[in-house]
Amino acid sequence: MKKYKFTYEKSGVNINAGDSFVKYIANLNKKKNSTSNNSNIGSFASITKIPKGLKKPLLVSSTDGVGTKIEIANKLTKFDTIGIDLVAMCVNDILVHGARPIIFLDYISIHRVNLHKLKKIIDGILKGCQISGCSLVGGETAEMPGTYSKNKFDLAGFSLGVVESKKLLKKNNIKENDIIMAVPSNGLHSNGYSLVRNILNRNNIKINQNNFLKKELLKPTKIYVKEILNLLKKNLIHGCAHITGGGLPGNLIRIIPKNYCANIYLDKLKIKPIFKWIKSKNVSDAEMLKTFNCGVGFCLITKKNKIDKVKKYFSKEFKPYVIGQIIKNKNNKILLNEKVKW
Repeated sequence: MKKYKFTYEKSGVNINAGDSFVKYIANLNKKKNSTSNNSNIGSFASITKIPKGLKKPLLVSSTDGVGTKIEIANKLTKFDTIGIDLVAMCVNDILVHGARPIIFLDYISIHRVNLHKLKKIIDGILKGCQISGCSLVGGETAEMPGTYSKNKFDLAGFSLGVVESKKLLKKNNIKENDIIMAVPSNGLHSNGYSLVRNILNRNNIKINQNNFLKKELLKPTKIYVKEILNLLKKNLIHGCAHITGGGLPGNLIRIIPKNYCANIYLDKLKIKPIFKWIKSKNVSDAEMLKTFNCGVGFCLITKKNKIDKVKKYFSKEFKPYVIGQIIKNKNNKILLNEKVKW
């Protein structure tokens, strides 16, 4: 009787397939980032120069994932947009501090290397990097049989940005009577998918048979880098907030200074069809507002006389609009007035 010969590949890890994927990333990255000297994919680590012209540069970092939106991608076997989500969730957070993202790294853990799936994911990551003007400088792909069940995977991203110290956006920039503007989202972005999936499961809804849901549930998170950096260059905003998990009240509160309050009029919100659909499935107003962005992907704090100038930097689809004002209030940081017009 022959003895079983143990190998890494028989254990579920294919090093050759992994190496092929790394070569694919390196070659694709060179084509899409031919002017960048930041990429060093395939080496042990990446080396990046701090951009010139900064007297006192500060480094701003962020890490995030895309949550259970991955399960929707698996259901629809569509993987070309979640890489954009991954980049967006990181670089949009960096923007809140006034920083420009310069590099991005990804981590992909998967049951077994599937080159088709991985290539689609990395294509999306590279597209997200192009939109945000940063370089994909490295990452890690881990084949993990036994940890992930068949076809399952997870994503994580890390982004690094830079800002001149005197340009750092701080809470004390925000003053009484400043205006709060909502920048529209592209839909759900990458939050609230566990609740959405629960609705789908309990109502036995097959998303692959519903064209509306197929389109809406995998819309990529909007990347706001270009627009926000333009506003920062022109000193048009005092602060901003990325609206993610926790919704509008849970994220806007993070930038409001002591003794001030964000006075929000919920009836001003422009609600997209996907949120109306979720709301119709017996979800309360309070749950909607704390779980989803409800159509607001980003918030801007600016002076009243700068509203029109701010609007000029956005396309029609993502044109900001006024939803509230900063007032003095020692007891509440967020005041939600009126009701959402679902």
